[in-house]
Amino acid sequence: MEGLPPVDFRGDLNDEQFAAVTSPRGPALVLAGAGSGKTRTLTYRVAWLLHQGARPWDILLLTFTNKSAKEMLERVEDLTGIPRGQFWGGTFHSIGQRILRRNAAVASRSPDFTILDQKESEHLFSEIVKAADGAFIKDKTNPKAAVILDAYSHARNTLRPLPDVLTERLDWMKGGTEKLLKFCADYEAAKKERNLCDFDDLLSLWLFVLENDPTVLAHYRQRFQHILVDEFQDTNRLQSRIIDLLASEHQIMAVGDDAQCIYTWRGADWENIMAFPQRHPGTQFHTIDINYRSTPEILDFANEILRHRPQVDGFERKLRSVRPGGAQPTVFTVGDTSQQAKLVGRKILQLHHEGHALADIHVLYRAHYQSLELQMELNALGVPFVITSGHKFFDLIHIKDILAHLRFVHNPPDQVALSRLLCLLPKVGPVAAEKIAKAAKEVNEAQGRGLVRALRDPAVLKRVPETAKDDFNDLTITLEDMLEGLEAAKSKPAPTRLDADLFRAAADATSHKVARTPAETVRVCIEGWYGSFIKTIFPDWREREQDLQGLIGFAAKFEDIGDLVAQVALLNGESSDKKAEPEEDMLRLTTIHQSKGLEFPIVFLLGVADGLLPLTRAIDDGDVEEERRLFYVACTRAENLLYLFSPRFAVSGEGYRPLDPCRFLEEMNPDCYELADYAHRRL
Repeated sequence: MEGLPPVDFRGDLNDEQFAAVTSPRGPALVLAGAGSGKTRTLTYRVAWLLHQGARPWDILLLTFTNKSAKEMLERVEDLTGIPRGQFWGGTFHSIGQRILRRNAAVASRSPDFTILDQKESEHLFSEIVKAADGAFIKDKTNPKAAVILDAYSHARNTLRPLPDVLTERLDWMKGGTEKLLKFCADYEAAKKERNLCDFDDLLSLWLFVLENDPTVLAHYRQRFQHILVDEFQDTNRLQSRIIDLLASEHQIMAVGDDAQCIYTWRGADWENIMAFPQRHPGTQFHTIDINYRSTPEILDFANEILRHRPQVDGFERKLRSVRPGGAQPTVFTVGDTSQQAKLVGRKILQLHHEGHALADIHVLYRAHYQSLELQMELNALGVPFVITSGHKFFDLIHIKDILAHLRFVHNPPDQVALSRLLCLLPKVGPVAAEKIAKAAKEVNEAQGRGLVRALRDPAVLKRVPETAKDDFNDLTITLEDMLEGLEAAKSKPAPTRLDADLFRAAADATSHKVARTPAETVRVCIEGWYGSFIKTIFPDWREREQDLQGLIGFAAKFEDIGDLVAQVALLNGESSDKKAEPEEDMLRLTTIHQSKGLEFPIVFLLGVADGLLPLTRAIDDGDVEEERRLFYVACTRAENLLYLFSPRFAVSGEGYRPLDPCRFLEEMNPDCYELADYAHRRL
């Protein structure tokens, strides 16, 4: 374009970036390593195309977040003076809805279609199920709308047959998935009739338009002379298919990092970036490995992680630092996860006393429950912290539900806890819950058997809505089972140590009741009604179940249920729910997934041991290479200091569970890190 201000491409870019930015027309794959200036490369690529004569509307820029698109186009505007509104740039979904509105008739919609949010989609699906089969909803063993829609969404985004995905994801469901297929078909018909689109439609109908109207496909192929795709390693099959159709005749530049593909669980397909050269013959490779973020020592460690992965021609990587040398990463071996928490707390205080701001320190972990013991330790030390990956452990919905069980059996007059449990049941709200609780209180006053057992009385059952009676019965059985174990425990000597067979049912010689520790009581709760309940309610129930197992480990630290409940209350009282303000000096805790794309001066990585990182489930499912990529992502967040903690045991409800050394560390050259053995030290 004429009239553009000059840009010093050669002076503003390093050699690797310059080669990618000035790449000739044709398919190109830019492998941009962590901290290598990927956004800068994409921004200058757009500016370069404009300087070569491209018009803003010739360029399609696809990103995964609105923030990324906004940031890039703002930088382009600063470089070229061209208003960002003239570009076709945004997330896949935003571009999809823009194209759909222009070609709505092909997708059996009118241009003014409404986009449903997640809750609205679930409400509509529930309506469909109720109309098609009212008995299905009443059956407590059947999945709710959110769970079915999650599986349906996965099938659409991965272009896999829906029957296969339903069978795979809902393998616990009785009676097969035939009805679910009809529900999904009716849901599609209802959306079409009401001129609605859910979030997935913005992509699936976009693909439908391109595949079913040659005129539309030809138009957009001609329109978008230059296609740029950010974070290509995170694309799913649906997105990749759209890109392949649009870019079959024109230039495409895909930018990404195969070593940072960590979202396959939500549909991202690692093969998309690996097979890009086969799908786009003549692909030019550009590798950007000059890292501006981390010290050479941290990058040596990160390179060692990648050196042991399966190698693919053209995808070899070796990050190089432009920074002066610093400290080697340190691997601390510790006895167990409790000692890990104590050592992390001590190191954080030490760094803070040395002048490092708490806000410069980030603690990363593979799964949310792995931070529980550290949260307790930080509260005890008075270290302010904020969890940037969600709520604190005891504020998680499913954790609070289990705690409500414990509170009620420990202190039956706790009507707040009872009301929470009752409101989990179908068709039971606060008013109905109050009526049920009142009836139980009256039965207890008349019979004196206790509120927990009073719930099982027929007079109370009459107050329960018909659709909730089965669930109510299962809930009350679980509560009574928990109560009997606690009552039996009161007549036994308190245990003095964690036993290896903590959960083995031990028959009392003088009573048919089984005495249970707090950890055993939590397990009874999880394996009772609630364990089945979460499968029908939460699409991510496997992750939530993992958190619940972490709660069993927490409970194993206590000998009395009252102490457990009291400690949780104290921890919640000492914790703040507010988000950290920019000026506040607070430690940050987050999952590895949530840390992607960010950088921190000092990184602590918890649980570097087989079973924690990589997770046991990933090992069993054969997903170890994705766990390696997670390990790589975590370590490359660090700018100056990297501390890794490798526990030998995890404290769980089953006692001390031995952990094997992290397989990724075991295969690495030990010269790339310092080893500090605290396993036999008393902290």
